[in-house]
Amino acid sequence: MLGEQTLIQRVYNQVQKANEINEVLVATDDQRIKDAVLAFGGNAVMTSVDHPSGTDRIAEALELSHSDADIVVNIQGDEPFIDPENLDKLVLALAANKDIPIGTLVCTITDRERLFDPNTVKALPDQTGKALYFSRQAIPFIRGVGKEQWLEQHTFFQHIGVYGFRRKALQEIVKLPQSRLEIAESLEQLRWLSNGYSIQTIVVDEPGFGIDTPEDLQRARQILSAH
Repeated sequence: MLGEQTLIQRVYNQVQKANEINEVLVATDDQRIKDAVLAFGGNAVMTSVDHPSGTDRIAEALELSHSDADIVVNIQGDEPFIDPENLDKLVLALAANKDIPIGTLVCTITDRERLFDPNTVKALPDQTGKALYFSRQAIPFIRGVGKEQWLEQHTFFQHIGVYGFRRKALQEIVKLPQSRLEIAESLEQLRWLSNGYSIQTIVVDEPGFGIDTPEDLQRARQILSAH
């Protein structure tokens, strides 16, 4: 629990605050999660236990829901502080350009710890914002400069794991086999890039954080108590 609400309820409520998201649906393979969502009046659908990724799960959920949505946003269920305005920016970017099959969020990296942490995924966009690559390494490599000075020499971007998909692209990418780059870095978005799909990055101010460890949970409770 986070305060008086479950984690999934807090995420659900945050997403509902986004002006550009018309429907919120929890996709899960755990009956307990579905029951918890229904208990607070939310919408949920049961999906297969065999999905290798959240992307596969939301693709099935889209079919099960019989929704006619053209833009689908994948939000992790461990993001209780996700900013609704960031979700709006993502949806609006796809709505404004129908040639964008996939969009995702990034923010600038301001400290060396995140820059060189392999758990912090780095994004390398081109001048139009299209992603050239994603890596657990710090990219690009700054030649001839000590790593302690890299942040002064270049703007580095952190990938925030929120995706917006055009419906057609979502249905296509879940049929793709894993790529060698994806396996090497354990990043599924490299499968899409390897198969020629463009990913538009949208820059936002704050990365937020997911709750993956007991330390993260403690930090989340501290944030709530401070408000």
